[in-house]
Amino acid sequence: MPRILLLQGANLTFLGRREPAIYGPTTPAELDARLQRHAAEHGCMLEIFYTNIEGEAINRIYRAVDEGVDGLVMNPAGFTYAGFALKDCIKGAALPYVEVHISSIARRNIHCVLSDVAEGVIAGFGMHSYILGLDAMLEILRARAAGR
Repeated sequence: MPRILLLQGANLTFLGRREPAIYGPTTPAELDARLQRHAAEHGCMLEIFYTNIEGEAINRIYRAVDEGVDGLVMNPAGFTYAGFALKDCIKGAALPYVEVHISSIARRNIHCVLSDVAEGVIAGFGMHSYILGLDAMLEILRARAAGR
């Protein structure tokens, strides 16, 4: 059973309250429940970790490697702008990484410093971006297991 870490970056603990016109009304608990259901339906284990501190994100990713986690899905959120240490961590950890964003960061003229180390970036589909990100990671892991 594949193990995926979903890392929720800075400011995402305030989902549903912070700028709902951009990020929607869904709370972290509602999102987590939806994603856990999706993971269970697709035969994977999902851990969701929220942090507002880049160093905690880095420590969690390295711990995930030691624990045998298979892939990383992350919404960098507030780490989008200056997460260069996090970027180095992702490269060093060598886990497949799918980046998700709730809003269309391109439309908002935002460039994420982490995007160039991602297998792919999914953005602009609201909370459904997470489902798409999990599905993309599962496909990446299936392909790797099949030697593709």
